[in-house]
Amino acid sequence: MTGKAKAGTASANGRNLPFIYRRYDHAQLREALRKMHLIRQFEEGAEESYMRGLIHGTMHLSIGQEASAVGMCMGLTNEDQITSTHRGHGHCIAKGADVKRMFAEFFGKTTGYCRGRGGSMHIADVSTGNLGANGIVGGGIPIAVGAALTAKKLKTGNVVMSFFGDGANNEGAFHEALNMAAIWKLPVVFVCENNGYGMSTSVARSTAVKDIADRAAAYDMPGVIVDGNTLSEVAEASQQAIDRARAGEGPTLIESKTYRYRGHSKSDRNRYRSKEEIEEWMNSRDPIALYEAELMEFGIIDRAGIEAIHDEVEREIAEGIEFAKQSPAPEIANLEKYVYTEPA
Repeated sequence: MTGKAKAGTASANGRNLPFIYRRYDHAQLREALRKMHLIRQFEEGAEESYMRGLIHGTMHLSIGQEASAVGMCMGLTNEDQITSTHRGHGHCIAKGADVKRMFAEFFGKTTGYCRGRGGSMHIADVSTGNLGANGIVGGGIPIAVGAALTAKKLKTGNVVMSFFGDGANNEGAFHEALNMAAIWKLPVVFVCENNGYGMSTSVARSTAVKDIADRAAAYDMPGVIVDGNTLSEVAEASQQAIDRARAGEGPTLIESKTYRYRGHSKSDRNRYRSKEEIEEWMNSRDPIALYEAELMEFGIIDRAGIEAIHDEVEREIAEGIEFAKQSPAPEIANLEKYVYTEPA
């Protein structure tokens, strides 16, 4: 941080500030920006590594959805848990994962979070409450309900947040999980990151209701819609749902409307959406640009401060890729190990 910003809570001449500027101090607000840059540059670094042949398989990038991941996790503690999706790199970083170990997992190296067995889609970091991503559409939702049931029975006071995409809202697991969570008033927050497309099929063509949050009414829980590209709006809805869950009042369904700039995966040729549609989101609704403009408007950071964060993240990403390249690959004789949880 450079320039005229002061420590402490933001103020803007007594104006009614958005939620995050009333709740968080300047250091926390700058950390949120750092994490958003870290998510984007991590995925850009992963994509470049893939194009250079350093990573095999495929990947599902969330570039354009950074505010949703960071904003949702701002109110969680290290003990709170999340389940993620196949597009889950941002959730990992927002919950506190180390990008060196994430890159190592991408590269299939033993220093990765899953010792190179998980790859892009299955990174888990139990130390930060990340129970892992899931390649099965909607597969993480019932896992989150199970973890929330554990939290309630053990009276830990922890909250579980389950991320899933819009395609998952038409899976049976979604409906079963929401019903059980509502009946038992479990401390779980369901977060649907609606980027408009389940693979190549638009929400309008696949879902009977206009807004996925409307489905919360069937399970007697709040259904909240937020602009997923506006950090403060995301964080405020998330905090209200977390507070409700922690108070024993049960689950909430949040629909975070956002957009992915890249295709569904590396094999996606993007023929189901127009160039103009993509450019409109990138040029007018980019979550990082919107947040940076707001921070500068409220005097929390200046352009030099933003560039310093960008450069710091760029160095961290380069070090992470180099760490992954230099890390050892698994030995063939040990390939059957570390696939399942080791007995205590």
